[in-house]
Amino acid sequence: MIKLLLWCLLLVLCWPLALLALVLYPIVWILLLPFRLVGIAVTGVFGLLGAIIMFPARVLGGPRAI
Repeated sequence: MIKLLLWCLLLVLCWPLALLALVLYPIVWILLLPFRLVGIAVTGVFGLLGAIIMFPARVLGGPRAI
């Protein structure tokens, strides 16, 4: 909601810049999408490595109190 309000303010103050931002936003989003996907994959790999490393400690840790 705040992005919409800021865009409306920009539209009032400088409408050519607001229209340019409106046109370029989807293009920039598409260009940055591969980096977001790589970030998700790297986070998953680090989570898997952490689980693999911590697995022996979980197995040898004994019963947990609930």
